[in-house]
Amino acid sequence: MYTAGNLIYFDPFYFKDGSASKRKYFLVLKVIDDNAVLASLPSSVDHLPRNINTVHGCLEIPEGCINCYIFKANALITKNDWSFEFDTFLYGNWIDDFSIKLLDDIYPVEEIDYKVIGELTDRELKNVIACFANSASVKRKYKRMLS
Repeated sequence: MYTAGNLIYFDPFYFKDGSASKRKYFLVLKVIDDNAVLASLPSSVDHLPRNINTVHGCLEIPEGCINCYIFKANALITKNDWSFEFDTFLYGNWIDDFSIKLLDDIYPVEEIDYKVIGELTDRELKNVIACFANSASVKRKYKRMLS
């Protein structure tokens, strides 16, 4: 399940910082030493400045500390031709690492605790990783992991 490119849906997802749990997508960017994953939590909330034209792909504005990968609504992004219903945003500053053991403890049962939506196409995953690995606003330790 925890393979780079897998898009997983948790219902609910429990945040590390104690924020209220909610349904959440989870994109595995990289597996780290078989005990952790580097992931992004896609959001349908657009936190970009209003004057920004959102197109599918990487958005990098170093002077504004903005790094975002945008999945446009209905764009087929997985190998099984799945798409988000709404424009969806992966923010570089929200990348985080998660313990696989802890995730397995919290979400033990597929189709009840989580669902694997599909695997990003090779091209889409390559573009997401390049977007984050080359960003001025992504934490250095994560950029090193992605390079």
